[in-house]
Amino acid sequence: MTKGYLGIDIGSISTKGVVIDRDNNILAKEYLWTEGDPMGAVKRLLKALEIQLRGQDVQVVSVGTTGSARKLIGVMTGASVVKNEITAHAIGTTTVHPDVRTIFEIGGQDSKIVIIENGFVTDYAMNTLCAAGTGSFLSSQAHRLGVSVEDFGEIALTSKKPTNIAARCTVFAESDLVHKAQIGHKKEDIIAGLCKAVVTNYLNNIGKGKKILPPIVFQGGVSKNVGVKKAFEDAVGHEVIVDENGHLMGAFGVAVLARRSGREKQFSFDTADIAFRTRGFECGKCANHCEIICVYRENELIDAWGNKCENGAVRTAR
Repeated sequence: MTKGYLGIDIGSISTKGVVIDRDNNILAKEYLWTEGDPMGAVKRLLKALEIQLRGQDVQVVSVGTTGSARKLIGVMTGASVVKNEITAHAIGTTTVHPDVRTIFEIGGQDSKIVIIENGFVTDYAMNTLCAAGTGSFLSSQAHRLGVSVEDFGEIALTSKKPTNIAARCTVFAESDLVHKAQIGHKKEDIIAGLCKAVVTNYLNNIGKGKKILPPIVFQGGVSKNVGVKKAFEDAVGHEVIVDENGHLMGAFGVAVLARRSGREKQFSFDTADIAFRTRGFECGKCANHCEIICVYRENELIDAWGNKCENGAVRTAR
């Protein structure tokens, strides 16, 4: 029997999962849309991973979670490790690329940059306030232009003169895109201009004041866009590495952390068939008015959080 380690990266747009062995080889992997339902997305993820593992004689013995819903999904899966995205991405990347110095990451709704020296994170920045320059931004512009977002990058590479697009804000970018199309700019030039604008917006905001040194690794769903990759290389003057599993690096990193933790217990994919639900309420027992989140498994309270004092403490089954 092979011991497996499950990593789950649950974001607002996408949910990623990988199962690795003790040598960090990926045994199963899945990427799907969260669709506003993190618990439902993880159930679908678990079913997909279970199917991939059939016949491999793998027993998952530790689980790690990361991403915006990491605590919720950590409770749901009985995770041994619950870590933030910066840590997960850094561990995953340095495992695959030990000499990495800079990590660019652009996801569905947020972006981040991580600076690494001698294998340790020394600086980072995140942007979660504006969707300009993220995967959801590019998807909406692709739809507006009548092209598939999967073809976006290849079309951008055919451009000889990228259009200048103001992408400091989603509203401005959309207005500028419409204007440039109306005055006759070619579609491929507009698309290349959007890729360039994403990079300019990223470097002027997320990367502002950061010392960007190679090797540079580009991750997240947008890393699959070859137009954005080229725009990064043109802007920073260095090769930008895109790993085959770069869009899964957060999940991979937290799987590595789960393996390193040494905290092992048998995990069952039957978790996907268990009924979980959450309930939120405001505690009015003091001036804090904390919002308490309770998690139930088959109507049994298994965890709760959000209280800032003992007044809001909720007794769980643990």
